[in-house]
Amino acid sequence: MSVHFGELADKVAADGHVSAEEILALRQQGWGDGKIYQDEAEAIFAINHQIKDPSIEWVDFFVEAISDMVRNGTEPRGYVSEDEAAWLIAALDQDGKLETMAELELLTHVLERAQNVAETLKHYALKQVEAAVLTGTGPTRCGGTLSDTHISSAECNLVRRIIFSSGGHGPAAVSRFDAEMLFRLKDATLGHDNAPEWQNLFVDGVANYLRGFTAANAQLDHARMKELETFVADSSVNVGRFFGRMAKAAPEVHNHFGKAFGRKPANSGFVAREAAGQIVTENEKNWLDGMVEADGEVDVLERALLDRLAEDAA
Repeated sequence: MSVHFGELADKVAADGHVSAEEILALRQQGWGDGKIYQDEAEAIFAINHQIKDPSIEWVDFFVEAISDMVRNGTEPRGYVSEDEAAWLIAALDQDGKLETMAELELLTHVLERAQNVAETLKHYALKQVEAAVLTGTGPTRCGGTLSDTHISSAECNLVRRIIFSSGGHGPAAVSRFDAEMLFRLKDATLGHDNAPEWQNLFVDGVANYLRGFTAANAQLDHARMKELETFVADSSVNVGRFFGRMAKAAPEVHNHFGKAFGRKPANSGFVAREAAGQIVTENEKNWLDGMVEADGEVDVLERALLDRLAEDAA
């Protein structure tokens, strides 16, 4: 961190206000050498904790700077390791809660933009978003407000962004973790004056989990991606052996290799699994029965979900 950046951060933190000119100066100092470093990110977090009324310009800078450091501070770029996840969680937990305008948006942004994040951060993100929907108040970065009495339109938007994020439990698809969160939100707010889009979000989300399809290796973890990048940089590695290992690890990749080198795939495994994903399995049915029967009755949203599943299966 440059001396000037540190002095500027101290000045902003001292009076609890940050002007547009100061934000521009922080941008220029922070990205002056092409990247945000951890000590600079820590100074930015310190400023955020002191600001009394964060502006949209501040939230944009805060989110961009911290997200860039967490996702791209180390190789491989676009991945959040366990260490980086631990640092971010500790920084967010300093004051015991997420600040609506900045820290909640940061967490969502990281999951949306990362190719994959550590499991600890995925679980933390779901927990914080659920808490924000159920207990949070105040404005959000993308318009609207959080409400602690019902599910607002802004909260529907926040939940949708999280459950379909590329770095989440199910990349661009809803996972069981996400679906169970949707059920908890439903149970906690049933009968409240929720946003009109809440029912569709609940039905779409749970139905996507039950009838969706995600390839088992749709995401690579941080360690595996680092291994692949090391391979690419090492000209002495035997390419044939590498492709052989890849084909064994991922049958659909083997099929693509076959097409590229003129061999006809032995089967349409990827297509078959995609079709199979449309079928609600016995385990999934048992899970759904347990969720629906937990309170001894079928409520309006659960009925809408069951109707959707029956319609899709017809």
